[in-house]
Amino acid sequence: MENYQLQRNVNIGFRERRRYELLDGKVYYMARPSSNHNAVVGNIHRIFGNFLRGKKCRAFVDGIDVKLSEKDTTVPDVMIVCNPDIIKKNKIDGAPDLIVEVLSLSTAKNDIGYKKDLYEKHGVKEYWIVSPGEKSVQVYLLKDGAYVFDNIYHVYEDWEIESLEEDEKSEVIKEFKTSLEGFGDLLISVDEVFENVE
Repeated sequence: MENYQLQRNVNIGFRERRRYELLDGKVYYMARPSSNHNAVVGNIHRIFGNFLRGKKCRAFVDGIDVKLSEKDTTVPDVMIVCNPDIIKKNKIDGAPDLIVEVLSLSTAKNDIGYKKDLYEKHGVKEYWIVSPGEKSVQVYLLKDGAYVFDNIYHVYEDWEIESLEEDEKSEVIKEFKTSLEGFGDLLISVDEVFENVE
């Protein structure tokens, strides 16, 4: 009976733990993700994970801490880490090569503001800000220590494509690549990123 009670208390403790990030020494609790948020995170992780099988770099999905300083620990939605030395049992201790943040109401301000600046400062080579509502991926690349806006990729509905002029249709980008070295064979489909997103 005593062992059962101890196990029950441990399980309750794990269930009651709230996820949070530490930004400039301040704790920010994270809400549970929506189904659309979860779908986008899963899609991106699957795209990276399938490509990286048998390769040096690894893809991680939401839930593992990234410690960048004593005052800053984030929990990115998806990331790629190519330096095995920073992969620890319970965290990533240093800057990943690529970070993806999927916007939600509770985190959007930090994802677009403080965390973008933080990732830039710590040398994250590529940063994606993904909006499930707009079905868009904004890509920032680190150049000479500062983020430069690279491009924004959208899902276009059929009616939107039909309303475009022929020369405009040729400019619609449906696939793109990451800037990371060794990823040249990976074509990322914008439609696949937002598969099953309502």
